[in-house]
Amino acid sequence: MYRARLGAGDVHFWSERPVNAAELLWLLARDAFWSGLAALGFAVLFNVPRGLLPGCVLAGAAGHATRTLLMSAGLSIELSTLFAATLVGVAAQWLSRRTDSPTAIFGVAGAIPMVPGVYAYQTMIGLLGVASATPETGIALLAEAGTYAVKTALILSAIAMGIAAPTLLFQRPRPVN
Repeated sequence: MYRARLGAGDVHFWSERPVNAAELLWLLARDAFWSGLAALGFAVLFNVPRGLLPGCVLAGAAGHATRTLLMSAGLSIELSTLFAATLVGVAAQWLSRRTDSPTAIFGVAGAIPMVPGVYAYQTMIGLLGVASATPETGIALLAEAGTYAVKTALILSAIAMGIAAPTLLFQRPRPVN
């Protein structure tokens, strides 16, 4: 039994009905397409050479689709992001060795689609709401903004750890001449 995630970006509308494998595959294909497109856009923005763009698209699509799959299976967004970012880090290592280019090219472009923009936005909106709230409603708004801030920080930490771990574990330091 799967739960389908219907929505874009980090806004999730969970359906409680069981989803068959074909619907899950369609969900993952759509997710991979749009996140690959986002990774491509940022790779072009960062002036990545044309020959490396397909690797950036692959890393972004695989990472975000993995996160979507894990969240559809019931994992939290933080843990799903950690596993997906680790996959992006491993893919970045593999692609950088294959193309003889820096790992950061694929790692950064692949992680961009997983950045929690909606949660950061909700944090800022909550903090702005506290500034104009009454004392009674201000506490609830501050608690909500704090929840979003912690969630944002945990997701960003998961992305950083996931991308860095494969490099730290598998990249051999070169001797200094």
